[in-house]
Amino acid sequence: MERENRDDTAGGGESETQPVISSVRDDKEDELEGSAAKTKSDSVNEPGEAEHPEQNDTTTGGESEIKSLPSTTKERVLPELTLVLIGDTNSIEVGSKNILLDHDEQTQQFSFSLYDLCGRHISVINMLGQQNTDKFPLNQGVHAFLLLLPNGLQNSHYSSGVQWLEKTFGKESLAYLMTVVTHGSDEECDRALTDLKANSSFVEKRYHTCTKSMRDEKEIIALLRKVDVMVSENDPHCYNGLTCGENKEHEEETPDSSVFHQNQTVQEKKQNTDENGVKFDRVNDGKHSEKNDKPATGGESEIKSVPSETGTSDVDMSANKDEQSVKITEVKNKTETLFHRLQLQDKQKLSPADFLKIGPPVKQDHETSEKDLAHAFLQRLMMLDYRARYIPVRQDSSKPVPLFDRVDTDVLDLLFSTNTDSNQSKQTHIHPMDIQMAVFHCSDSFLKQNMMTKLSQCQYALPLLVPDPVTMDIECPLWTFRKIRKTWKITQTKDNSSIITMKSLPICEAETLMVSFFRLGSLSVSKSQLINTLINARHNTFFHRNCPGSTKSRHLMDGVAEIAWYCPAGKPDDAFTDCTAFCNLRGDALTFEKQCNILTEKSSVNVVLVPTLEKTHKSMTVISALLKSSKPLIILIVDDSCDAVEIKKGTFKMGLKDRSQSDISEELKRIIGEILSGPHTSFQLETMAKVSGIRVDEDDAVCQKGKSAAMKIMNLLQETDVSRIKDKLLPCQGRLWHEWCRINKELYHLKGNIEKEKSEKRQELMKIRQKQCDASCSELMKLLIESLSSLPSTDKEYFLKWTQILIDALSTDDLNSILQSYDEKWSEVLALKKKHDKSDQLNRKQTELEQISSKLQSATFGLEHIFREMGQIYEAHKSLQKQTQRRQTDWSKYPELAAELMISGHPMELMDGDAGHVPLTWISSLLEEVIKRLGDRRVFVLSVLGVQSSGKSTMLNAMFGLQFAVSAGRCTKGAFMQLVKVSEEMKKDFRFDYVLVVDTEGLRALELAGNTTLHHDNELATFVVGLGNMTLINIFGENPADMQDILQIVVQAFMRMKKVKLSPSCVFVHQNVTDIAAAEKNMDGKRRLQEKLDQMAQLAAKEEVCDAECFSDVIAFDVQKDVKYFAQLWEGSPPMAPPNPGYSESVQELKNIILSKASQSAGITLSQFKSKVQDLWKALMNEHFVFSFKNTLEIKVYRNLEVQYGNWTWALRSNMLTIENQLYNRIENGKLDKVELSYLSKEMSKTYEEIKKEMRKYFDDDRDKEMLVQWRGQFENKIKEFHDEQVRGVKRKLDEVIQQKTACKKLDDQKTEFENKLLQKSKELAHQLKDKTQAEEELRKQFDSVWRGWVRELTADIKPIEDINLEEDHVIILYELGFEWALIGESKNSGRYKNISEVGDYFDYVILTKYQEHCEENQQPQESERDTRGQGKFSQFCGFVSKTGKKVLNYFKGSFQHEDQQLIRSLIDNVEKQSFDTIRSKPVPTSGYSPTYLLEVAKNVKEKVTEFESKRKYALKKEFTVDLLLYVFDRAKSWLSESHKKFKMNNDALIYLENKKHQYYNIFRSFCKGSSSAVVLGELICEKLKVSTVEAVCNKTAIDLAGEMRCSFPAFNGNRLNLEKHVLKSLAEKEDFRGFITYIRHPRKHVERFIKEEVKKYIFTSHRDKARDILKKNVEDMKQLVSQALFTATERVKTQRGHTDMWLEEFTSFLKDELMFDDICSQTFRDINNFDFLKEEIEKGLEPVMKEMSSLSLNNMSEFRLTPDQILIDQLCKCCWEKCPFCSAVCTNTIEDHSPDDHSVPFHRSRAVSGGYYRNTVELVTEFCTTLVASDQRFYPRSHSHEKIWYKWYRTAGPRFANWRITPDESKLTYWKWFVCRFEKQLEDHYKLKFEGNGEIPSEWRDYRIDDAIKSLDEMYKSE
Repeated sequence: MERENRDDTAGGGESETQPVISSVRDDKEDELEGSAAKTKSDSVNEPGEAEHPEQNDTTTGGESEIKSLPSTTKERVLPELTLVLIGDTNSIEVGSKNILLDHDEQTQQFSFSLYDLCGRHISVINMLGQQNTDKFPLNQGVHAFLLLLPNGLQNSHYSSGVQWLEKTFGKESLAYLMTVVTHGSDEECDRALTDLKANSSFVEKRYHTCTKSMRDEKEIIALLRKVDVMVSENDPHCYNGLTCGENKEHEEETPDSSVFHQNQTVQEKKQNTDENGVKFDRVNDGKHSEKNDKPATGGESEIKSVPSETGTSDVDMSANKDEQSVKITEVKNKTETLFHRLQLQDKQKLSPADFLKIGPPVKQDHETSEKDLAHAFLQRLMMLDYRARYIPVRQDSSKPVPLFDRVDTDVLDLLFSTNTDSNQSKQTHIHPMDIQMAVFHCSDSFLKQNMMTKLSQCQYALPLLVPDPVTMDIECPLWTFRKIRKTWKITQTKDNSSIITMKSLPICEAETLMVSFFRLGSLSVSKSQLINTLINARHNTFFHRNCPGSTKSRHLMDGVAEIAWYCPAGKPDDAFTDCTAFCNLRGDALTFEKQCNILTEKSSVNVVLVPTLEKTHKSMTVISALLKSSKPLIILIVDDSCDAVEIKKGTFKMGLKDRSQSDISEELKRIIGEILSGPHTSFQLETMAKVSGIRVDEDDAVCQKGKSAAMKIMNLLQETDVSRIKDKLLPCQGRLWHEWCRINKELYHLKGNIEKEKSEKRQELMKIRQKQCDASCSELMKLLIESLSSLPSTDKEYFLKWTQILIDALSTDDLNSILQSYDEKWSEVLALKKKHDKSDQLNRKQTELEQISSKLQSATFGLEHIFREMGQIYEAHKSLQKQTQRRQTDWSKYPELAAELMISGHPMELMDGDAGHVPLTWISSLLEEVIKRLGDRRVFVLSVLGVQSSGKSTMLNAMFGLQFAVSAGRCTKGAFMQLVKVSEEMKKDFRFDYVLVVDTEGLRALELAGNTTLHHDNELATFVVGLGNMTLINIFGENPADMQDILQIVVQAFMRMKKVKLSPSCVFVHQNVTDIAAAEKNMDGKRRLQEKLDQMAQLAAKEEVCDAECFSDVIAFDVQKDVKYFAQLWEGSPPMAPPNPGYSESVQELKNIILSKASQSAGITLSQFKSKVQDLWKALMNEHFVFSFKNTLEIKVYRNLEVQYGNWTWALRSNMLTIENQLYNRIENGKLDKVELSYLSKEMSKTYEEIKKEMRKYFDDDRDKEMLVQWRGQFENKIKEFHDEQVRGVKRKLDEVIQQKTACKKLDDQKTEFENKLLQKSKELAHQLKDKTQAEEELRKQFDSVWRGWVRELTADIKPIEDINLEEDHVIILYELGFEWALIGESKNSGRYKNISEVGDYFDYVILTKYQEHCEENQQPQESERDTRGQGKFSQFCGFVSKTGKKVLNYFKGSFQHEDQQLIRSLIDNVEKQSFDTIRSKPVPTSGYSPTYLLEVAKNVKEKVTEFESKRKYALKKEFTVDLLLYVFDRAKSWLSESHKKFKMNNDALIYLENKKHQYYNIFRSFCKGSSSAVVLGELICEKLKVSTVEAVCNKTAIDLAGEMRCSFPAFNGNRLNLEKHVLKSLAEKEDFRGFITYIRHPRKHVERFIKEEVKKYIFTSHRDKARDILKKNVEDMKQLVSQALFTATERVKTQRGHTDMWLEEFTSFLKDELMFDDICSQTFRDINNFDFLKEEIEKGLEPVMKEMSSLSLNNMSEFRLTPDQILIDQLCKCCWEKCPFCSAVCTNTIEDHSPDDHSVPFHRSRAVSGGYYRNTVELVTEFCTTLVASDQRFYPRSHSHEKIWYKWYRTAGPRFANWRITPDESKLTYWKWFVCRFEKQLEDHYKLKFEGNGEIPSEWRDYRIDDAIKSLDEMYKSE
């Protein structure tokens, strides 16, 4: 088009869109700058800006001379306020934080600091200290000269400053002077004002003070307020050099039309300002003129201007180029200013990640500050709030409010004035569409795509052609449309009937009609508003001038072409019968030729709006061209009132004047409908990529790279029928995976031979996995993994987006076709049902319907299915641990790839909805990889539950900006999870880092039916409720009947959670509720919901066997706070209805509720979430969730607590051992004769308090403290009990020592007397022989000869203690009890009694007759455990009589049940324990042995056996009682012998004296050799110390070694479970069957033996050097202690001039707690007076003693009171020893009495291990109880009961079953399977049973080796 065609005429009316005008510019300036004559300059117009005719002068003659301004003048964006700083440079501290002046350059520039402060564009010119004004750019008005004066120099500087200002700028400039006195931060300037008042020119109200740094916002705001007041008072408002005296003459020469009179009003000045903008008024006072300027009809307009530097000339081509440069610069400046105002200027491109996070809540009804507009717009848009365009802006609170005191102004003048002050703030508003487009320009392509998708959902028009805001290059953002899908219904008439066809297509592929709208010139009507009436009159699809927030200045919208689609609903009132696109070119089409040409070419119909239809109008050129085109054209004339007429075929014109909007709309619909009913072209969005001259975003290299990778996959997919894609290209997830899931679920419902059946099924599972592995190398997966592995992150994102987009497009047609077929078939089925047709036709149609349904499922295909395939490939290979070949993909990397996607915001499938199964291996590995990348972060799990298609996913997407699929055609299947990060600013409010959102498949899915639906729904509800820290229960509508089913499911799920000690919270959401504002109605709804929940709670309580009267008994629930009502999603009827704003408000409110509740929770870690997924799903596989649930996380936390408990108890025990040792020595030394509990408690108090402090810290600070709290009270009590027990136990032991000491007092007194006499006799004998030098041998003879006499003399009246003969006593006692000698002899000789406790089969001890009588009494048949074992009838026994005796025996053996065997074992164990306890209670160590002790025990044993028989239906042979008695005697024999030996050693004088012989010989020898008393005493002390120090060192070493092993030895440094693992590992390594049997029968006995063996191995083999180091350290410590005692005693005696008695007292007192030290008769040594010599002699004598001790054998420890093994046994074996009622596995709880916690053990075993066999058979039971409790089997709870109990309900079978927690684990523990196979023959021989028939060992078990067994222990321990 010709330029002249646009510029030669002026139209009337108001422009629908105003040109882009910066808020800092005067509108009139734009008007003048845009209105030159023929050579009109566009330099001040925005690129693409609409020209307003009312602002343009059109000349018809003459010549206009335009003097050009320097380009530098035009490059500036004009300010709202201009301030010039003058004065002293020392009056201000320039710096980056100075608000007024942050630079010291003498130039003009906008102050961003001031803009940030008050939101105004203020120009600051720095002329401080400047005398030369040549560089002063006075080309604009100055509103204030700020004279800055330093405090103290204000008078002199004020005078000189005023003089300089007047001289430089003229007297008029003084009216614009503001005086500012600056001072230091610590200075006062009160005198400044007083001083300045002395000057006549000083004006007080134009005075201000502030600090030199100018950092105080309040000071600067106050200054600006004063400046505003001054400006308002001045007339004119700003000073300009041209108005000064020297320029008046120049003004007078100006023609009348543009003469500048000083007395003009502001309005007059605005209208007549020079076109080049040389003269300026205050910017904020101006507005666009709405009057039309009259064109000049003659004369010559000579317009003068300020001469440019290059002189004056006409505008030439060079000037045009300069103007274009200026134009671009101005546009750039304005764009930057806009972005700065929106805080977008310094940011990188915004991305989805910036909004996929938990940020501060969006405030719906609050004003938003300008800087937050962009963020608020996007947040609200993501929440589907179409009011995002209408966000009220809060004026910055720091912005000064101008004060205009117009006391001298007539009110009428103000009334008619157009520049009222109220316009100032309005002018600064940012246009809503500028916000949208600014965000669009500052977003990356993915956020743009999300934006466009959300805008489309909000039924808003989308930018189709977008000019670059600077270069004006046009872009088509085709990529951003790719995710948009439109659904509509086409209405076609055929045979007088309407046929409605539904279509659902990606909008890029849809071929639709397109109607384009343009305006030529400025209009008084809104084109956009007119289009809205065609699409949806109640919704502003296209933003227009009458929308809220609209302003006349906009910057980024002109030249943008927007598009929107009308989608018919298939109803009679549809405006159009097919999908129709409406395109709207913003701005004057005359200005935007390229966009106009593109749209007219693409359109089906063009609609042009013109102000008037005149041949001379510049729009005619365009209209002429359109008329020549074949495209239909509609011309709408604004100023014409003509009716619609068809000028020629396809061309219409219609006037708009004096017509209502609805009339125009209806007429237009009619015309467009008429045109489109005939032949027309269609429009497809994708074809925009082929348009030349524009840029398409999809042409970017990175986008193309992603598309290229996606197309490789698509090329593969396109070769296959959509319904077969999954079967052919994704084979692992289809039939194979579904079959695997089916078989896996069957493992929990086994019947018949369970282990065999299970083994077979496992083999089937492995075969399926093998098939999956074989099929896993599809080309599709190779391409996918290659792209995911190699592409950079952005390319990868494009790749995934393209793949999803292309896949969706691929399946669209097929899905539509299948859905259409489904509809038709469903209609036929319904018609037949209405006719009550019972024929085969109905069945046939229903079958066909099912086939179509299956086809529909097959055709549903998306990216999630490809990821599902990844998971299945990984699971298959992982289960087989099969490494791929090089040419194949590395499956082990799959979790890493998926983790990256999940972290970047992609939802990941948690539960496969098609298979109804959770791929645990895949999910676990995926989460492990996420943990590797993020760390084990805490997450708050939010799950949602509700009926299908109730808007769950839509709600979550709106709430968090997620990407869950929401289209009706593709409802969520299964469950998906997505991470949402908590923003940094919000982390302070939460104790977690992410929210993990779990979206689920709807309940009551249409694809399922009947019981399947109920089971699936219960399963899903329990799963997601258990996973979530909070669950949203989404209810659609208010109908209680509709709610009933889902509420029952939900309540039952919560009840299950309570029973397994999980406590999620819940919020109920009622969606699609009408009239949600009615409070009364809501209260009634809440009341009904509460009643329904309570009712459901009572129903669920019956089913779950739980006490609950109301819902709040099940879960903490407040109906007032935890119920939220949602308005319906759509504001009207889809498909054209926008989202309801009330919906987004509800979403935000709900989000706030959720986050408020979440802030009170710590969430869980990702690793805990992983465990929870596994625990819940494994439990759900069983029918009885509560019995089956195994909270791995809770178990792990409890196991760690057990370890801590072990550490705490060891600290207490260790401390108590030390105290016990000290007090024991004190008692033995005679220094203590009573021990008080209070004293022991006091001694323990420090350690006890430390332990309690540690416990508090552990329970308060541990990361799992929320879970630990349930055990806090229990463990605090246990520690207290342990402490008290330790104190009482030590007191009891010490009391026994005191008692023994008291009992031996007589002998001790004798010992003292003996020693004194012996010492005296030795000394006397030595003196007799002193002078007779004799050899050592002679001395020995002499001493021996007199020694025997001394002993006879001293023991003349004492009877020696005799030895005991226990073997003889045993026989005599048995005989006295009535047992025959032969029977006793046979038992003793055979030795069988020694193994009675480990006998495998007690059948030989049973008298058959009594049992047979019992069988005869019970002729009724007993139901066997299995049908194949039905041999329980006595008649069968009669049938066996004729057969071999072996068969008869087998019959009775079969009748003698496994439970009977267990009862006899229990009898033996109980009798043994009771007997041993009785024996140990006897005072044998202090009083000696008596046969009556054994007789008492024997009688008690016999009574117990008799009592046992009385309660049984069988008798026990005498052999049993004899063997049992001998066994009990044998167990007590060792203790009795040791105790009596100890008694004899302590009480036999002869033994005592013989032990002292060597000691007194040495004394005798020393005296003979003439040694002094000091030497002899030293030797005597050394001799005594030698014995006592060895014992003390060994006792201390025992404690230290036990402590060392407790801390560092793997078997001992954990909890009871850890010890059990090492015990089992040791047994396997030894492969000792007898050891296994001991462990099985007497686990504690075996564990004690294990501890002893390991301690021995540690000390003497594996850690020998460490043990020796501990011993040496204790020897050294003891040496130091003795040395200290010697020094202290010697110094004390020397100081106090004491004697030998005092020295001995001091010495022994110092050592009383550490050593036992016998009294020494000091009378013999009273002649000692040199105690230093004594000390030296003792030290010399101790050297060999200590040296000998250093090489002491560790074997010596066993001879003393404390041994490390016994200490560890006391510590480690004080735990629970209860046995599983089925397999006899021992409870592994570390606490002995851990009630109310159940007994449990992870190492359950095959029942054959403990001799379990089937009733009435000799077949061993191979099943594990952990498998049986998941099976459909039953058992007899007692040996002779007839009623059987389901294994699944084993807890109901009686007390011994009720307290056991046996969770199904599919008996994966390989260990016991290996054991059964390894010792098969030994087990058969031991129990005299067979692995045959139903007890046959599965062949799979025989493949296990010892390494597998040991490995399974480690794996099981880790899992616990």
